[in-house]
Amino acid sequence: MELESFELILLRRPPDAPGYDHETLQRIQKEHLAYNASLRASGEIATNGPVMDQRDESLRGLTFYRTGSLARARELAEADPAVRAGRLVVDVMTWLCPPGALRQSGHVITLSDN
Repeated sequence: MELESFELILLRRPPDAPGYDHETLQRIQKEHLAYNASLRASGEIATNGPVMDQRDESLRGLTFYRTGSLARARELAEADPAVRAGRLVVDVMTWLCPPGALRQSGHVITLSDN
């Protein structure tokens, strides 16, 4: 059986996440989104996004890297502005799936900025 390998990053909110004023939180989020968009554009991220309806509210999002290296994926994930600001921490692991699985379409939803 052949499987594709990706580096999966779980983004979690730590219990001791620093509090910031609204303006600073907005800036951090904007920088976080721009950073991830740049990694998608460069091809280092296959896909990423927030999670919803999870039991564990600390789990905030997933990122599927295709760097070929857990160390490189961790380096990139830890350079995320939201991680550097202490708002998120990362869990890094290898994820295997059937070849081409990430090319399948999901259901489209619209998220508000609030």
